[in-house]
Amino acid sequence: MRLAALACVCALLAGCAQGGVDIVRDVPPLDRTPAASITADDFASGSFTASDGTVLPYRLLAPASMEPGRRYPLVVQFHGSGAIGSDNRAQIEGDLAARAWAVPVLRARYPAFVLVPQFPQRSANYDDPATPTVAYAAPALQSALELIDAVAARAPVDPRRIYASGFSMGGSTTLLALLARPDLFAAAMTMSAIAPSRSEAARLKTMPLLMLHGDADSENPIGSDREMVAAIHAAGGRQARLREYVGLKHQPPGDMLPGEWWRDWLFAQHRKP
Repeated sequence: MRLAALACVCALLAGCAQGGVDIVRDVPPLDRTPAASITADDFASGSFTASDGTVLPYRLLAPASMEPGRRYPLVVQFHGSGAIGSDNRAQIEGDLAARAWAVPVLRARYPAFVLVPQFPQRSANYDDPATPTVAYAAPALQSALELIDAVAARAPVDPRRIYASGFSMGGSTTLLALLARPDLFAAAMTMSAIAPSRSEAARLKTMPLLMLHGDADSENPIGSDREMVAAIHAAGGRQARLREYVGLKHQPPGDMLPGEWWRDWLFAQHRKP
């Protein structure tokens, strides 16, 4: 009994890491200054027409320097609902997570292609816009998946190291993309997402997945992510983790940038051949 009590105390002191959930307290405020000077112009501009005729503007960041014959990871950064449009700028300039990849110190440490499509309409829909609990794929997601295939085919991309990430609607889109193309992605990191139906959890049980979410988020309540991680673990998955940030509202956590801790984890993941 004393050993069990001691183990419980140790777990609490370590941040309550149990059942795939880590409780994170006292994270400093997010410092946006490292990415303040980054604009859409730091990314190459492009446009893609999908098989259904949907036109997706996109931005693409290449590694700062490339070695002949080497293949590089591809990070797909999905934007939030505030960047919906066709100007091919808002998905960069309105999304700190996207801009961060172009910060010189991060670009040097993580040589990769970073693809940031812009959706002309929502890429993920919710069961209840006022209090969402379940996300559903919108037609625009399929267009983005076709774009990813096209970029991976023409650039020196390592097909075993294609990653997805996103905040808010972008995080929801990330989870839906994993379900749509489990053969494509090696791992993903989401922030403040709404999860798909928990009935799909077993399909994610082998996917390395890191989900960041504030427990004070009233726009995209954390309960959706909690339920999905619990369902993945109930299905036998052990590679999904939820980081609950105490007191954090609907915003990226302070340790997202520069965020070497999660980027190191992401880039260490490889999809099996």
